[in-house]
Amino acid sequence: MDSKHPSILIVDDEQINIRLLAETVNDLASVIFATDGETAIQQAFEQQPDLILLDVRMPKMNGYDVCAALKELEETRNIPVIFVSALGEEGEEEGLHAGAIDYIYKPFRPAIVKARIRNQLDLKRYRDALEDIAFHDGLTGLPNRRAFDRHFEDEIRRAHRSKKPLTIVLVDIDHFKTYNDTYGHGKGDACLRIVGAALAAPRNRPGDMLARYGGEEFVGIFLDCDINGAELICETLRISVENLGIPHSASSTSDCVTVSVGAVSAVPDSPDAGEHLLIEADRQLYASKQNGRNQVSVTKD
Repeated sequence: MDSKHPSILIVDDEQINIRLLAETVNDLASVIFATDGETAIQQAFEQQPDLILLDVRMPKMNGYDVCAALKELEETRNIPVIFVSALGEEGEEEGLHAGAIDYIYKPFRPAIVKARIRNQLDLKRYRDALEDIAFHDGLTGLPNRRAFDRHFEDEIRRAHRSKKPLTIVLVDIDHFKTYNDTYGHGKGDACLRIVGAALAAPRNRPGDMLARYGGEEFVGIFLDCDINGAELICETLRISVENLGIPHSASSTSDCVTVSVGAVSAVPDSPDAGEHLLIEADRQLYASKQNGRNQVSVTKD
């Protein structure tokens, strides 16, 4: 289970209220704060807190509108929100309809607030742990195909809106069946782990992803990446595996484990262009194999 220290975003236009809440929860989590709705949304997007304590009555943008905006964003919709307000049951009902998980009345009792927040942080920790298990490959520790598919759909839509290029990469370990036949499945699993780690290493931006796609195949998405960047990334991936020097005496390509790489760089022409781009990346991977393996083949769509 993830042991990172949790964080709480407190949103209130009154500094005294922020201070009181911070003193109540500061031994449970790190505290960040915002005094207006727009800043709160930005902070939530950038900081990804584990919990948001949100005042209802604020100028310009009230708490209900802030909560609704957070639930509209893919990056913030799963952050739990607790309203903190002096409004009565009517306000509580509206808050829960807006997507909050709890409602705390002012003036609040610190011990009760602390207990409820501790419970919510525990629940968030368990949910995160379960999601981590569901979206990661048990052998390599990389994101699995389910995680990639979800991320891929979001980034295709984002690139279509922004008109920025992205690159889809498919990587296949050359002659992996003969590797398993020669060295055994235990060594094969170890090979997959080592190769997966090497392929994942070149990523340096949060939106990029390298996932295990199934068997000996890996898939990657690299954002804001044109054809020149795609060629550089693919060659880096190929070399990073070749440089591992994992012996493969049964390979007809090399005396060590190598990979074939195929990629396509494109500005998606529609929000549904993902399947087409994956097919094109697969064509390029096939071309790499036909050309002798341990090759890179890249195209611009």
